[in-house]
Amino acid sequence: MDIKERAAYIVQALETAYPDAACSLESRDALQLLIATRLSAQCTDARVNIVTKDLFARYHTAEDFAGANIADIESIIHSCGLYHTKARDIVRMCQILVTEYGGGVPDTLEALVRLPGVGRKTANLIMGDIYGQPAIVADTHCIRISNRLGLVDTKDPKRVEMRLRELIAPEKSSMFCHRLVWHGRAVCKARQPECAHCCLAPYCASAPHVIDAVVPG
Repeated sequence: MDIKERAAYIVQALETAYPDAACSLESRDALQLLIATRLSAQCTDARVNIVTKDLFARYHTAEDFAGANIADIESIIHSCGLYHTKARDIVRMCQILVTEYGGGVPDTLEALVRLPGVGRKTANLIMGDIYGQPAIVADTHCIRISNRLGLVDTKDPKRVEMRLRELIAPEKSSMFCHRLVWHGRAVCKARQPECAHCCLAPYCASAPHVIDAVVPG
C-alpha cells in the first residue's frame, strides 16, 4: 500500500483505540484554551489545569486580562515555568484581542499567529477545537510518532504539519492529533515505546526493528 493508504489505516486504528480522545487542557471557551495553551509550553497539561482553575476564577474575559497587573498573573502562574514571559504574552495578546477583535479570539490561523506567544501549534489547536477547521497540531507527540511511523522524515514542526496535511483527511486531522497525544502517553513513549502492544505496529516503519530488539526470537 502507498503512504496515503497507510495513513488512512493509522487514522482508523487510532479511532478504534481512542474513541474518546480529546484535548487534555481544560477550558470553557476560545480565550481559555488560548491562554492554557500558552501556559503549556515546557509544562505538563496536568499542571496547567491546576493553575488555570485559579487564573480563570480571577480573570474571566479578555478585558480582564488586558487590564491585569502582570505581576499578579505571574504570582498565579509561577509553577508553570517561564512565568515572566508567559504573563507578559497573556496580557499583550489580550490587549490586542480587545483593541482589534472586540475581545474575541480570531478565527484564522494567520491572525492567531500574529498574537504574542502564539505559534502554529497553538493556532492549529484553536482552529481545530474551537472553530472545527482542519488542523494539524505538531506537538512533541505528533512529531515523534509521525517520524516513527514513517509518515514524515523531519523534526521541523511546520514541515511535519504540512506533510501530514497532505496525508490525513482534513475532517480527521484535528482528532488524529489528539489521538496521537493519547497514544504517545500510553504506548508510543519517548524512551521505551511498547511496540509489541501497539495498535499501529502493522503500519509502522519502526515497530519491526524495535520488536526484534526487545522480544526474544
